[in-house]
Amino acid sequence: MIRIRPMTEADLDAVLAIEQACFPRAWTRQHFLSELAAPHGTPVVAEQDGRVAGYLCLSVIMDEAEILDVAVDPALQRSGIGAALLVWACDYARKQRAQVLRLEVRASSKPAISLYERFGFVRSGLRKAYYEHGIDALLLDKKLNEEDVDAV
Repeated sequence: MIRIRPMTEADLDAVLAIEQACFPRAWTRQHFLSELAAPHGTPVVAEQDGRVAGYLCLSVIMDEAEILDVAVDPALQRSGIGAALLVWACDYARKQRAQVLRLEVRASSKPAISLYERFGFVRSGLRKAYYEHGIDALLLDKKLNEEDVDAV
């Protein structure tokens, strides 16, 4: 069973291990501490079998929500954890009256792009050579409606 709960400072060692395993240019402990303290930030973790299996940092300002960082332990990818985090983010953003949920993703990350598209995200822009080694960033948006049913 996957449980989504607020991230705490006690989670940071596990979160950082996942972050470093997933991203060449990983967020630091200070990045996550800043998210924990941010007035508009809502960092959460996904727990499975009593351990941190993934996390998501969401920001909601006025009617826009943005996923700032999201990752799943590489050993647990494709097991529904990423989908559970996205369902939570969409539901939370709707409850905060956000009209759109945004994110950026490496253009080379085909599995992540496929998951986001399954959830109704559409391409809204491109940042050329945004990531290391000249990898582009795709900007994706999802319009949030009460009638929306998110894929799982």
